[in-house]
Amino acid sequence: MADPVSVEGRTAIVTGAGSGIGRATALALLAEGYNVVLAGRRPDALQATIEYARPSGHVSRALAVPTDIGDESAVRTLFQAAKDRFGRLDLLFNNAGTSAPPVPLEDLSLEDWRRVVDANLTGAFLCTREAFRLMKEQDPRGGRIINNGSISAHAPRPNSAPYTATKHAITGLTKSTALDGRPYEIACGQIDIGNAATEMTARMTNGVLQPDGSMKPEPRIDVEHVARAVVYMASLPLDANVLFLTVMATKMPYVGRG
Repeated sequence: MADPVSVEGRTAIVTGAGSGIGRATALALLAEGYNVVLAGRRPDALQATIEYARPSGHVSRALAVPTDIGDESAVRTLFQAAKDRFGRLDLLFNNAGTSAPPVPLEDLSLEDWRRVVDANLTGAFLCTREAFRLMKEQDPRGGRIINNGSISAHAPRPNSAPYTATKHAITGLTKSTALDGRPYEIACGQIDIGNAATEMTARMTNGVLQPDGSMKPEPRIDVEHVARAVVYMASLPLDANVLFLTVMATKMPYVGRG
């Protein structure tokens, strides 16, 4: 059996780290020994995530950088801050994302479409591009990129065209990144998450629209299961990669006809 990969001195950037999956993953990586750069729009939410790490003494390895990942200059500032503080980048978790109101497709505004594309797809591209630039130049070179794909990268919910389209596109970005990263020891994989228990999915306990027009509650899973899955993907040596991993509530209506 191969020796476990040491995380001493390793640095991660987590986008969308102010809540939900991003917060849980940032805290899990800190607990594993990573330096963690937390990115997100809301400074107060990022600071709240860091405060959760205070009792365990990991605060010194956390850096909050308020960032709009759809803004090219802001993303450059984020990655420069990571390099300036910690010297290198070993892991990028492209987690940040948003959705549009669940309205009929013909009623969807171009503004809402563009907002979702900017956050979910363009933001992931901009972060991936900056990660490549750092990972190719550093010594030792290389690193890992993990994209948050979602179950919607495979199957849509009703009235979800912008979100579903961007998550399908993330799968293409994952594959291209994995291919283009090969010569530079840059690995890329995708985690597809189904119904993690966060604020975003709280409404599922009361019922969500199903393809047959009915409203049904859906089961959720503890977000810690997702965070542990990301930590596992990150723990592999760079000559091994989890290209796609699905973590979901066992009884959510995904497998089979709904």
